[in-house]
Amino acid sequence: MAAIERCSNFISKLSRKKTLEKDLLETPLKRCLTTFDLTLIGIGQMVGAGIYVLTGTIVSKMAGPGAILSYLFAGIAAFLSSLCYAEFGARIPKAGSAYTYTYVSLGEFWGFLVGWNVVLEGVVAAASIGKAFSGSVDALCNGAIRNGTITALGAINVPGLSPYADFVAFGAVVLVSGYVALGAKASANLNSVFSVLNIAVIVLIVVMGFIHADVGNWSKEGFLPFGIQGVFGGAAASFVAYIGFDAIAMAGEEAATPSKSIPRAVGICMVLVTTLYLAATAALTLLVPYADVSTSAPFPDAFSQRGITWAKYVVAIGSLIGMASGLVTNLFVVPRSIYAMSADGLLFRSLANVNEKTQTPLLAIAIFGLLSALLTLLFEIDILVEFLSIGTLVAYTVVAAGVIVLRYQPVSKSQFQFKPEESQAGESADESGEKRPLHSSRSHDDFGKLRGVFKSLPLLHHCDPGTAASSATILMAVFMGALCGLGLYAYPAIVGGEWWAILFLTILILAVIASFLVIIAHIQNTGSLTFQVPWVPLFPAVSMFLNIALMLKLSYLTWLRLAVWVAVGLIIYFGYGMRHSVENRPLSAYRHIVSYNTNDGGSELQSMTSDPVEVQPENPPKHAE
Repeated sequence: MAAIERCSNFISKLSRKKTLEKDLLETPLKRCLTTFDLTLIGIGQMVGAGIYVLTGTIVSKMAGPGAILSYLFAGIAAFLSSLCYAEFGARIPKAGSAYTYTYVSLGEFWGFLVGWNVVLEGVVAAASIGKAFSGSVDALCNGAIRNGTITALGAINVPGLSPYADFVAFGAVVLVSGYVALGAKASANLNSVFSVLNIAVIVLIVVMGFIHADVGNWSKEGFLPFGIQGVFGGAAASFVAYIGFDAIAMAGEEAATPSKSIPRAVGICMVLVTTLYLAATAALTLLVPYADVSTSAPFPDAFSQRGITWAKYVVAIGSLIGMASGLVTNLFVVPRSIYAMSADGLLFRSLANVNEKTQTPLLAIAIFGLLSALLTLLFEIDILVEFLSIGTLVAYTVVAAGVIVLRYQPVSKSQFQFKPEESQAGESADESGEKRPLHSSRSHDDFGKLRGVFKSLPLLHHCDPGTAASSATILMAVFMGALCGLGLYAYPAIVGGEWWAILFLTILILAVIASFLVIIAHIQNTGSLTFQVPWVPLFPAVSMFLNIALMLKLSYLTWLRLAVWVAVGLIIYFGYGMRHSVENRPLSAYRHIVSYNTNDGGSELQSMTSDPVEVQPENPPKHAE
């Protein structure tokens, strides 16, 4: 019995959820960022090395002019993920982004894993942009920096490592880290300047590209020279260029009006960036034939081929500005994630210390800025970019699943405000304004329960509200992974009509559909006062499927590196985080005891942080189950 009790206690610690503060806007950080600031933070992190470097490879090696469709498909996948971030960001305006959202919806263990991967994403993203920045500077100097370093210090002949110590990239990361430590507004102002200049350069690329366009480039060898498979391969590669909208959610704890500004900034950012990518790619493929596009410097080289020398140098400088903007936003975002995890006790508490003058977590900025700088010094950019993709896709997948779980939670387990409801017939509304025990209307009580026509289903009607939908979401993700794996690695057998491949394909498709139907058989919680993703659970489910498919296209070495990083994280969690978590306290057992407060026409659920006091009103209301 003692062993069973210890096991049960261990599992409960893994699944405990973060208790949100009564006032979600209260923070030691400074709330000073506007919608404009947040939009440019997202643009600054997204429009950088991706569009200036990655486009050349996608056009010349993967999709040809069809790269326009590649960016469009990748943009749709990224847009679905961004909607999930926008809903969580509006509900929970706290630093931590995907980590905090997962902690609240799925529990502590999954929250830590996602947060640890978000840290990986930010550190590696900053390192890869620093590396790309250094490479661009070296290209403008005709390779003088690289050659000089190798001559002075010698080459590094180790597979996977950079052939030379990249001190330019190291210095750039350290310098920007120091500037980011000055405060959120200083970082946002610098990023705003860089982002506006970056957008201006891309607009110049588009205008000059269309002025000097040769429509014959799209007809000589066809618009899709690599076929539709090339388009989808390009979409998987170009998804990296959309990484960055989560920076908007990460900055939520420093947003002045997060419930409005985060969804608006995410929407504006995604539409604007996708438009810029499509227009710039179209301009590039109209300037020169896809086979002549450079993989290292596509836009400057295209202008050079057409004899527009001045534009070549303007675009080269613009690419440096774009990368500098991405470096600022990435080094701004990483410490916020570290701060959130450390404040919750899952990482070392000293990393959550906020400087009174700058109102920034200086120690977190210093340690992880230095880690990014060391990565730029030692590794090549291709290894860094692959490592970046998997951490991001893991976070996007879990956040999408978290939206589904959150939408089917019953009122008794929710910590958010709800829309006001009309009183039922025969009831009188309480106008005293005083706080009373929870008395929800019928529709609120039904959140997470089976719909009427499904209440007789043999297995589901025994489940507690929200439990079946949560379990079905997890199973759907597992079946999606198996389905994507089968499609990727058994494609010849499927096309060849081999019985075993068709059988497994049919079983997995039916399993995904069945899991989805279990979710929609329950009543959805649509009473939130803040932004909500439309068409739930369809949009988050499609986002999960696309992200899982993109993950499985990455190399096994990338998965191996991820396993090493996760192993290090688990050592930290089980050795420190589980015991020092702020949820590891006796009173956390009362966090699901809630009270109901009518405030400004809305209903608010509040967690009680003291011993519950039994109230005996004259006519005891019915408590929510």
